[in-house]
Amino acid sequence: MLKVGVLGAGHLGKIHLRLLNESEKYELIGFHDPDAINAEKVEAEFGYHYFENINTLIDSVDVVDIVTPTLSHYSCAKKSIEKGKHIFIEKPVTNTLQEAEELLTLTGKYKVKGQVGHVERFNPAFTSVKDAIHNPMFIETHRLAEFNPRGTDVPVVLDLMIHDIDAILSVVDSEVKQINASGVSVISNSPDIANARIEFQNGCVANLTASRISMKNMRKSRFFQKDAYISVDFLEKKVEVVKMKDAPETIGDFDMVLQNAEGVKKQIYFENPEVLSNNAILDELESFAEAINNDTVPIVTLKQGTNALRVALQIIGNFENA
Repeated sequence: MLKVGVLGAGHLGKIHLRLLNESEKYELIGFHDPDAINAEKVEAEFGYHYFENINTLIDSVDVVDIVTPTLSHYSCAKKSIEKGKHIFIEKPVTNTLQEAEELLTLTGKYKVKGQVGHVERFNPAFTSVKDAIHNPMFIETHRLAEFNPRGTDVPVVLDLMIHDIDAILSVVDSEVKQINASGVSVISNSPDIANARIEFQNGCVANLTASRISMKNMRKSRFFQKDAYISVDFLEKKVEVVKMKDAPETIGDFDMVLQNAEGVKKQIYFENPEVLSNNAILDELESFAEAINNDTVPIVTLKQGTNALRVALQIIGNFENA
């Protein structure tokens, strides 16, 4: 079992602590949080060992799980990497692109692995159809959330939209060509609603919308590709796959057939991939343990987390230049 320590015992940090404590792949050594009052409360309530000194905790583990506010991701990760520790780091990977690129260099220098907590990659709805998404040419995403003061210290792009940015980059095998975006601050000092249009070199276009002041929660993505439409509901964990193939010569009474202007007939059929229930956070943490133990590439690498951050910051840059 890998010895693991958690940095940060806030809302998400406590979830990580509980799951790591239950996992058969890790031995939870303890946690550090700069807020001593909160840390002592967590230790008293759950029994996890609180390390007052961050260096003592890092020295005691093989893996450091960084669930601190984004502003401190870089310093926590740098300290851990330079001590030869593997790092799991929550999204967004860092506060700036330069910090993310420095961490990439450091992991190579110290020969340690890193994974970024883009948890939607482990959503069972997405994993059930990811291999069926081939060369999509139009993508549309909506990620809407009811207002929650937690997280409003960063733009909605880094809070919510970055999940969809990462998912899109994982299925579009092309470089970004151009980005256009707009954002509106309604209740926060940073944008609460944002829309972005990402154009890729291969012609694919992705239209992303995110809001944290919606009347309802929604996390849906739609992928359009040749002869197929794939819908992923990340919130309800449901998928819809509609495909088209050449129509048979003899069309049955219940066959759904479309004919275009050139007279080409296509038959519509539906696929229902099995969506297995899971705990996505536990899966991402344990997948990292497997990557370390088997010396394989993590599912969400630091480079991929850096690429998602790069696009997110380009979108935010559009707001500032508007």
